[in-house]
Amino acid sequence: METLTGLEGGEGFRYVLARTDFRLVWFAQLFSQSADKFVMFSLIILAYNLAGANTHVAVTLLSYTLPALFLPPFAGVFADRHNRKTTMVWANLGRGAIVTLIPLSQLVPFLRGDLYHVLVITFAFSALGQFFSPAEAAAIPTLLPRKALLTANSMVLLSMVLTLLVGGALAPVFSRIDAYLPYWMAAGGFAIAGGLIALATIPRNQPRLDHSTRGNAHQLVVEVREAVDFLRASPMLLIAFAQLTLTVLVLFMMFTLAPAYVKTVIGIQPQDSYVILVPATLGAATSAFVVGQFGRSLSRSRLLILSLAATGLTLLMLASVPFGLRHFSFLAGLTRYFAAVFGLLLGLEFGALLIPSLTVLQEQTTDEVRGRIFALFFLAYNGATAVPILIAAALADSFGTARVIGGLGLLLLLASGAAARAGSRVYGELEA
Repeated sequence: METLTGLEGGEGFRYVLARTDFRLVWFAQLFSQSADKFVMFSLIILAYNLAGANTHVAVTLLSYTLPALFLPPFAGVFADRHNRKTTMVWANLGRGAIVTLIPLSQLVPFLRGDLYHVLVITFAFSALGQFFSPAEAAAIPTLLPRKALLTANSMVLLSMVLTLLVGGALAPVFSRIDAYLPYWMAAGGFAIAGGLIALATIPRNQPRLDHSTRGNAHQLVVEVREAVDFLRASPMLLIAFAQLTLTVLVLFMMFTLAPAYVKTVIGIQPQDSYVILVPATLGAATSAFVVGQFGRSLSRSRLLILSLAATGLTLLMLASVPFGLRHFSFLAGLTRYFAAVFGLLLGLEFGALLIPSLTVLQEQTTDEVRGRIFALFFLAYNGATAVPILIAAALADSFGTARVIGGLGLLLLLASGAAARAGSRVYGELEA
């Protein structure tokens, strides 16, 4: 691996992409995330075609998300105990092999038209995927100097946005050609990702282990508890962790509430929620580019606090649209434009929140515990994606969509105030 002691005059995307090992890992992420999104969106289509009911689609998505609600802490322990490069390679190759079982199962007569075996394959596919994310997040800080991590995390966010668009747009297209074509394409994507990571030089982590209890289930719990204690001991890490989790929670709440908002407030059909979601996606991509290219000159503490406050204000403005429509009738014809502008702002603010918080977690953790810390974040992340499914609709039905969005805005404003008060004591360390 190249020895990197500083930015050596370089900055931005050009610098990090010039690092061979990071470039290989990032392109591997593009292939693996695209493949994962292909599988996810194709499963929705396949489940509906096989069963013809939305309930079965929900059950399929549950089998996809369930492993993410209990496996991440143990996947983090695994990432800290074992060679992360090997973990990433086999997680990709393994997922590629598992996903081919979906089209291959159609060669077995009694499995044709059956959904239950698809649920089992989906669960196994998702479970293996939980071991990839903490290993990758923990490995990135070993590939670049500290000052380049902000740009690296911007590229991670950019790849998330791009692959979500590619998967959401192309999976239905290829499913029309052949219902099982996306799975073969996904298997190829995972194989390429595994090969790219195999070519990269990733430093071996040197975990501190008690080998006498290495295989003991109790030791797994102990090591997860060590990560929790490490997190609790650092106010800076706690703040970054809380902001990161809160940001993801609000994002998925907005994705969940968007259809109801555009129907009850904007006055258009739920399938037209792209009016908000497309600008939000473009905003996130723009934010990732700007922060990644120019973010090194910005104060991360101020960026985090201002982004929290700005997101809270944007949500409050979204919530105030019904009030404006009641009192200013000339605004009625402009609601689509308001929704698009607010969506763009939310996307910009989301990137400005996610990237610095993710960078803090990488900078302020040791290599020995980093995989477990990120596993805890992915557990919170996946929990945050489940929360909207469970409660957002009920809250919106009980109190109104606009009021729920306004409540989220107030929550973020309060969080920005708390972060600002803590900033004088904690965040000053980030600028050192």
